[in-house]
Amino acid sequence: MCCSENFEERNQGEKIQTTLDLSEISGMQFFDPHVHMSSRTTDDYQAMADAGVVALIEPAFWLGQPRTGLASFTDYYSSLIGWERFRSSQFGIKHYCTIGLNSREANNEALAEQVMEILPNFIFKEGVVGIGEIGFDDQTAAEEKYYRLQLDLAREASLPVQVHTPHRDKKKGTSRSMDIAIEQGLAPYSVIIDHNNEETVKEVLDRGFWAAFTIYPFTKMGNERMVEVVKQYGSERIMINSAADWGISDPLAIPKTAALMKRAGIPLKDIELVTYRNAITAFGQSGQINEADFIAVKNVDQSQKFGSNTVLRGGQQPRVDKNSIIIS
Repeated sequence: MCCSENFEERNQGEKIQTTLDLSEISGMQFFDPHVHMSSRTTDDYQAMADAGVVALIEPAFWLGQPRTGLASFTDYYSSLIGWERFRSSQFGIKHYCTIGLNSREANNEALAEQVMEILPNFIFKEGVVGIGEIGFDDQTAAEEKYYRLQLDLAREASLPVQVHTPHRDKKKGTSRSMDIAIEQGLAPYSVIIDHNNEETVKEVLDRGFWAAFTIYPFTKMGNERMVEVVKQYGSERIMINSAADWGISDPLAIPKTAALMKRAGIPLKDIELVTYRNAITAFGQSGQINEADFIAVKNVDQSQKFGSNTVLRGGQQPRVDKNSIIIS
């Protein structure tokens, strides 16, 4: 759900990039409330941990091609509350997830009906902090039907909702997403509207919803733009995420944006809210998030196993010097 084919900005030429100096954000902690780690590498986990990411939320989304059967959904949801949660812990990062039927696959109604039947088997599992990411893609009748059904499920389970707003006709889709959430009886404070931009943020905040922004190269929000949003709107009910997935994306988007905000003179208390605290407050409504767990998971023993599997393959030892040019 988090990729786009719009590379126009990229094709016009990339801006000169500056490197991230970790000393600029030394001592800061970050929470990425939307990142698809199933499609990322162990090196990404290590880099995120080194940059101060202590916790993350992995929303259920699509594979890049349609799933063809219910079993593939079952296995995927199981991996989010199982293996991926374990893999994250092996790099000192607390892993949470949101579970839902994504909007693109809601258009396969025969399969969507089956998925709706199994969702209650997963949403009450440990580590599940919301229903998501759900909402609109092409803004079809089928997408609206299953969005409403999942909002009902969230209300009944007292879980927050993570809403994917569409790439196309975003303003209309964002407004409609909020309208429907209210129609289905959800309090705006329990709904996180994701993938915002300058066109949508004011209405989202004015209506009492959480406004999440995705720092994603070329297709959503750049972090220079994000700095200006925070300068204009402040830090209340605003959070940022990377939505890093199998596309051209950056799992260090939050630390990089924090460094840029710091350079721009945004107060540290506001940076902390946007990059850490607000995500905990919003998704903590699930009752599943305890900051003490972030510390506990830091005691990493990479020889631990999930079932019979470990992140150490074929007798490997934990990687000590990740900057060494020698790989032995």
